[in-house]
Amino acid sequence: TNYFHNLILYSKIKKMKNYISEIENKLKKNLELEELKIIDNTQKHIGHKFFSENKVHIKLVIKSKFLTEMPRLHAQKKILTILKEDLKDKIHAIEIKFVQ
Repeated sequence: TNYFHNLILYSKIKKMKNYISEIENKLKKNLELEELKIIDNTQKHIGHKFFSENKVHIKLVIKSKFLTEMPRLHAQKKILTILKEDLKDKIHAIEIKFVQ
C-alpha cells in the first residue's frame, strides 16, 4: 500500500507541475513579459476549509513594462481573463506581484 500511495502522490505532483507549465505558457503567449516566476504555494494551504488537492495556489511574480504602464487593476484583469478557464478547475487561489 505504501507503493500505491507514493504512486498516487507522484501522479498528483506531476499533474500540478503540468498545470503550472500550462499557466506559464498561456501567460507568455498572451502578454509582453520580461520575466515570469510562478511559485506553487499549494502546500501552505493544506488543511484550509476549501482546500482541494486538484487545484493549485499560485503566486505570479511578473516583470513587464507593458503591464506596469497600465493601472494595476487593468493589468490584473488582463491576467485573470487569460486564466479564466484555469480559474474554474485548476487554480484555487492566485496572488499577483509586479516587480520592476
